[in-house]
Amino acid sequence: MPQLRIALAQVNACVGDLAGNSSMILDWTRKAVAEGAHLVAFPEMVLPGYPVEDLVLRKSFAAANHAELESLARRLQEHGCGDALVVVGHLGRDDEGPRNSASLLHGGEIVATYHKHHLPNYGVFDEARNFAPGFELPIVRLHGLDVGVVICEDIWQNGGPVAALGEVGVDLVVSINASPYEQAKDDARAPLVARRAAEAGAPMAYVNLVGGQDELVFDGGSMVTAPDGEILTRAPQFTEHLTVLDVDLTAGGHTSTTVPAEPGPMRMPAFDVRRLVLQPDPVPAYEPQPAPPVAEPLDDLAEVWSALVTGLRDYVRKNGFRAVTFGFSGGIDSAVCAALAVDALGADSVYGVSLPSHYSSEHSRSDAADLAERLGCHFEVQPIADMVEVFVRQLGLTGLAEENVQARCRGVTLMGLSNQRGHLVLATGNKTELAVGYSTIYGDAVGGFAPIKDVPKTLVWQLARWRNAEAEKRGETPPIPENSISKPPSAELRPGQVDTDSLPDYDVLDVVLDGYVEGDRGYAELIADGFDAELVERVLQMVDRAEFKRRQYPPGTKISLKAFGRDRRLPLTNRWREVRP
Repeated sequence: MPQLRIALAQVNACVGDLAGNSSMILDWTRKAVAEGAHLVAFPEMVLPGYPVEDLVLRKSFAAANHAELESLARRLQEHGCGDALVVVGHLGRDDEGPRNSASLLHGGEIVATYHKHHLPNYGVFDEARNFAPGFELPIVRLHGLDVGVVICEDIWQNGGPVAALGEVGVDLVVSINASPYEQAKDDARAPLVARRAAEAGAPMAYVNLVGGQDELVFDGGSMVTAPDGEILTRAPQFTEHLTVLDVDLTAGGHTSTTVPAEPGPMRMPAFDVRRLVLQPDPVPAYEPQPAPPVAEPLDDLAEVWSALVTGLRDYVRKNGFRAVTFGFSGGIDSAVCAALAVDALGADSVYGVSLPSHYSSEHSRSDAADLAERLGCHFEVQPIADMVEVFVRQLGLTGLAEENVQARCRGVTLMGLSNQRGHLVLATGNKTELAVGYSTIYGDAVGGFAPIKDVPKTLVWQLARWRNAEAEKRGETPPIPENSISKPPSAELRPGQVDTDSLPDYDVLDVVLDGYVEGDRGYAELIADGFDAELVERVLQMVDRAEFKRRQYPPGTKISLKAFGRDRRLPLTNRWREVRP
C-alpha cells in the first residue's frame, strides 16, 4: 500500500502578526521536512491568527494576507521544503467577500485553495457575518494518494464537504481547526472526528490551534483517526507540538468529480469537485518510524487549570506586558489567581499588594503574606484606611456607599501602581460573583484581565485543593494557604461580614446560576427542578440587575459552554424579568 508521512503542526499564532506567524510556519515546516514529512498541516487561520473578528472588513488586511501567503510559498521552496505539500489556514478574499480559507502550498506556489463551507454563527462565532461560504472542493493527488481538505465547522455539521469527499472518494482528509476549549468539549470532539473519518471512508488528520487569544483558549489535542474509529496518534493538550506519523493508505484510484444530489438521508449542497495531480507515483517503500504515542486527555481539573494558565499567559505576553499586579486579600479568589499567575508567568513577574482597611482581619493580612511567601513572588503592603477616611468624611458616606469606597480606593491604588510600573492589573472576581453583581465597579472590578471570570465559586475551591494536591505529589510546598480555602469567604467591608450575609450558599447558588445562565432555563423551569421559589426569584433578579456591571468587566478566559461576554449578549436596558407567574 502507498505510504505517506504526515506532520501536524499544533502551533500558537497571534492575531495580526502576519510576519511572525509566517516565520513560525516556515520554521515548523522545516522541522517536519527534516523528519521526512511529505505533508505538513497547520491550523485554521494560522497565518492571520484566529479569530480576526472585524479585521476581515479591511481589504488592506486581506491583501496583506495574500501577499504574505505568496511570499511564504516562495520561502518554503527556497528553504528546501518545496516538495512537501503544506496546508495553511488564512484569510482569503474574492468577489464574494472575505473567506476562511486553506491553501495548499507546493513547489513555491499556491496550487489549490479551499474555502470553508459551514460557517458557525453561535456562541463565540460570528463567521456567517464575516465570511462567504465556499462550494469548491479541491482534491490533490500527492504521491499517488488523493487528499481532501476541510475546515473546523465542516466536521461539526452533517452533510457538506466531508460527505462529498466520501462520495467522490479520497484517501486522506485533512481537517484544519481553531476549535476553542471549553469543559468536556473533548468528550464530543474525539468521537466526532472518528465519525467523520468513517463518513469519508478515509483517515482524518485533525490539527488544532493551541494558545490563548483574548477570551478564547485553544487546547490542541491534534489527532489522526482511522475510518474504523481507532485513534492512531494524538498530541498533548495546551502545548505546541509537532506530530509526525507514517500512514499506509489504500489508493483507490479515484476519478469521480460528481457529487450525488442526495447521498443517503442528507441532501448535499452542490460542490464543484476539482482534482489536481501533483505527484502521481507513490514514494519508494521505506521503513516507517515508530508511531508517536497517543497522549491521554487531561483530567477535568488539570484541563481547566491548564486552560486558565494558557489564557492568562498569552494575554499578558501577546499584549506586551512584563508583569501583573493585583490585590492579595487573603481570600480564596486572589489566592487562586496568584497561583495561576505564577504558573503562567513565573514568580518574578507577579506583584501582590495587600490593601488593608480598618475592617481587614489579622488572618486576612497574614494569609496574604503567607501566600506570597509560598509562591516566592513580590509582595508589599499599601494600607488604604487613611484614603477611605478622607472620602467618607468629606462626602458623608454611610452604609453601602462607605463599604464600596473601600473597594474603590483599592482599585485606584492598584491602577496607580500599574501606571507607575507598567504592570497589568488583574481582576480576581469569579463567575458566581459576576453573575449576581457581587462586585464593585471601579473597585474590585478594575483591571485589564480577569483570570477566573468564567470560574464558578465552587469550582474555585476545587481548583485550589487540586493545585495544592498536585504540589504535594511533587514534594513542593502547596501554593495556597489552607486557611484561605477553609475560612468563610468575606469581602471584609464591614465588621464580621461574610458572603452569606448577602448571598445564598454557594453550593446551591452555583446550581441555580448554571441553569439560568448556561441553560437559559426560566423561573418556572427552575421551580420544576425543585428549587425554592423565593430563592429562584431572588437569584434571577440579582442576575438581571447586574448586566451593566458585567458589560464593564475586564475580559477573562472562557472555559464554560456560555461565558459572560462573547457567549451571552443581553441588552443593558431590559424590562423583561423572570418572576413568579
